[in-house]
Amino acid sequence: MNTLSQLAVVFAFTGTVLPMTAQTTNQMPSTVAPGAKLEKLADEFKFTEGPSCDKDGNVFFTDQPNNRIMKWSVDGKLTEFLKPAGRANGMFFEPNGNLLACADEKTELWSIAPDGKHTVLAKEFEGKSLNGPNDVWLRPDGALYFTDPFYKREWWDYNQRPQDGEHVYFLSADRKTLKRVTTDLVQPNGITGKPDGKTLYVADIKANKTYAYDIQTDGALTNKRLHCELGSDGMTIDADGNLYLTGRGVTVFDKSGKQIGHIDVAEAWTANVSFGGKEHQTLFITASKGLYSIQMRVKGANAAK
Repeated sequence: MNTLSQLAVVFAFTGTVLPMTAQTTNQMPSTVAPGAKLEKLADEFKFTEGPSCDKDGNVFFTDQPNNRIMKWSVDGKLTEFLKPAGRANGMFFEPNGNLLACADEKTELWSIAPDGKHTVLAKEFEGKSLNGPNDVWLRPDGALYFTDPFYKREWWDYNQRPQDGEHVYFLSADRKTLKRVTTDLVQPNGITGKPDGKTLYVADIKANKTYAYDIQTDGALTNKRLHCELGSDGMTIDADGNLYLTGRGVTVFDKSGKQIGHIDVAEAWTANVSFGGKEHQTLFITASKGLYSIQMRVKGANAAK
């Protein structure tokens, strides 16, 4: 696939090809293991997204246009976990082994059991369908946050977003309370949080900014502040508090929001990123047609327990 064709796929599945902020450095981040190089693990997918690792370090990711969820095992084997898969996008493992998935075929949020059966956790807000859940992060107490931008899909028979804007939502641990927790973002996309459950990061991809919030017990978000001048399709965080943003390769920011390096990826678009592997010390990157990995010096912060 040539570059123009790759960008067409990016437009179809992220909604836009952004003029991401120019990188201030091409230096490999210090969080990468000394001498480590990026490795392509598999390719020939249509558009990869949503990597998340289970407690054993196996990484699950989506091939959204082909409506399937794939598994890359810790022993390096690629298998198909689920098809059809609700056109799953962003995903996150629960401690019980279920896989949270933003299944935007019918604008739903799913919990997928190990046997592949799913439960719909959310599909509408105030009597209207969600726009299309895109990415999700699980709080330590079992509550969760997800982003709900609007990217027109070929499998929908409508062209206008159902909701009055593009927002972030909170779903309580008992799955009974769904509420909107942001109203001032242009197009929230990537989302992650610190493992202590006190800080949430949300990428406003169209505004090309990533914000940090203080998390309240009831799900509310307070003390909004700019973390860095870069948007992101997906993101993850390591045990030292460094944030990994995607789009053009992977750009790494320390906990203060300072850029500390960049991992180049030879694809038009890097959609998402997750730590995985037996020691949760390998960074996995879903980038258009390919799945990549690189060995890290640090461990991921949000590995399933």
